[in-house]
Amino acid sequence: MRTVPEIVTSIVRRSPYLEDSLASGILNHSALARLIRKDVEREAMKRVQTGAVIVAINRLSRLLEGKARRRRNVFRKAPDLIVRLQLFEVTYGNSRPLVQKQIRLFERMRSRPHCFLTVTRGINETTIIASRELRDAVLSLCRDESLVSRIDHLASVTVMLPPGTTQIPGIYSYLLKALAWEGINVVEVVSTLNEFTIVLEEGMIDDAFSIIKRLF
Repeated sequence: MRTVPEIVTSIVRRSPYLEDSLASGILNHSALARLIRKDVEREAMKRVQTGAVIVAINRLSRLLEGKARRRRNVFRKAPDLIVRLQLFEVTYGNSRPLVQKQIRLFERMRSRPHCFLTVTRGINETTIIASRELRDAVLSLCRDESLVSRIDHLASVTVMLPPGTTQIPGIYSYLLKALAWEGINVVEVVSTLNEFTIVLEEGMIDDAFSIIKRLF
């Protein structure tokens, strides 16, 4: 049988906004306990005192605050943010010829080092995100491939992560939750070890940049 702390943790984590608010210390624990007590009782299949829920919330709050402090400590100074405009995205079904075409595409990049290009190969499909000036080359090169989706008028903001962030849980969600809270739709995310790139519609890039910048 699940314990009250386990149930409380599960309920809080169903809402990223509730979890963030608890980690920030801006929630009244008693009020939250009264709000979720019936849900706790339903999952525990027994009566639960409000005091027991408060104790569980207090413990969870300390845990979340500790994790939030570790994330903040990683960013001792604001990371560099790089914005790219005029991007497009195209997705094709995977095929053997597509792999060779990717190689040819990267070879063409030698003469255009200023352009942005990233290729992500999944189980069934491959997504190419590139500067708009490469669009004709990509579409022509892949004209015989099975087109899944094409999205124009995109932009991106890249967060240059400091070394060590791979050891800190929740770094990516820290950024993405902030955008979700403000109603910013994320089209794609692409990452390397120390770079996290968020791809959005061009019309949202200014707001997204400001939101991310405020985090630090």
